Amino acid sequence: MIYFDNSATTLPHPDVVKAFGDVASQFFGNPSSLHHLGGKSAQLLDQARKVAADCLGVQPGEIVFTSGGTESNNAALKGVAIQHRSRGKHIITSSIEHASVYETCKQLEELGYSVTYLPTDDKGRVRPEDVQRALSDDTILVSVMYVNSELGTVQPIEEIGRILSAYPKTYFHVDAVQGFGKLPLMPGKWGIDLLSLSAHKFHGVRGCGLLYVRRGVMLSPLIIGGGQEGGLRSGTENVPGIVAMAKAMRMQHERLQENHEHMKKLRARLIDGLLPLEYCKLNGPGKDDAYAAPHIVNVSFPGIKAEVVLHALEKEEIYVSTRSACSSKNSKPSRVLLAAGIDEERARSALRISFSPDNTEAEVDVFIRAIQKIVPNLAKIMRV
Repeated sequence: MIYFDNSATTLPHPDVVKAFGDVASQFFGNPSSLHHLGGKSAQLLDQARKVAADCLGVQPGEIVFTSGGTESNNAALKGVAIQHRSRGKHIITSSIEHASVYETCKQLEELGYSVTYLPTDDKGRVRPEDVQRALSDDTILVSVMYVNSELGTVQPIEEIGRILSAYPKTYFHVDAVQGFGKLPLMPGKWGIDLLSLSAHKFHGVRGCGLLYVRRGVMLSPLIIGGGQEGGLRSGTENVPGIVAMAKAMRMQHERLQENHEHMKKLRARLIDGLLPLEYCKLNGPGKDDAYAAPHIVNVSFPGIKAEVVLHALEKEEIYVSTRSACSSKNSKPSRVLLAAGIDEERARSALRISFSPDNTEAEVDVFIRAIQKIVPNLAKIMRV
């Protein structure tokens, strides 16, 4: 089996799974309980919070544990929108955000907020000057993702952060779900106020994530109740998942440079093998573009529906995707690709190949040979 759908989810690392199981079976006390079992769970929670904070270069008190990226994104956007609505009701985001940001903005528009959806260039990259132009006295939040999950485009987060440093009343949120473990991430140095992560994107377990909330940022909580997580996210904490996530974060953080270089080589090898094929078109950043994430390649085979190629590859036990997993069952062409100026036919035939550090050059070669066999055969069938 060749698994090239790591942007959708990754295989949990065996050490991470062991940590989850050990905590779930041995430290099952509620961390809010006053007895010894609860105290042990609370201690593990504190340790995990410190590990997560150290990996991001922030303070433990700035980490809020959540159920994953979607909740973190919703908590950031709605938390700012509700808390600061008296100061302004304008939000800036991009036209290529993940659904958990894009649809949240659409919902906020229905509640009376004004949202500017920034365009991108033909590689899916937001222009910092467009952010500058869109800012107004009414702007309370800018939300731009770090790495686009479909095109693999790295956004100019540091540049946007510098622009926003002159606007202290405007918060900056970054969906970094696709960035952690693949690229450097320094929210404190880059002027980021809020940042979302999801464990299962970097070999943790599903159902766990975090939201970095810079000290001094005021949010209206999305989930209220018992006041856990500093009152910003009520509900009994998922201690096994959180400990497992912290372990996964530490592992990815320690191997960041090594993993980055390995996946960058895989990406270059794949592009070199596919681009000479006349029926293959690359979407998003090129092989040598500095703003290309190392783990994502998006290609189209115009005239052939992506799902047909996907299922043909599946018969060869090669697994890829057509777009973000959250939107993959939508029959319409990718909103993200269309927003980047890719025509509808090409968008309908697009596949996303995404790597993990566990993938190999040999797997890339097998994939290329499979495409060379599958796509021309499908084209012949469709012409008959």
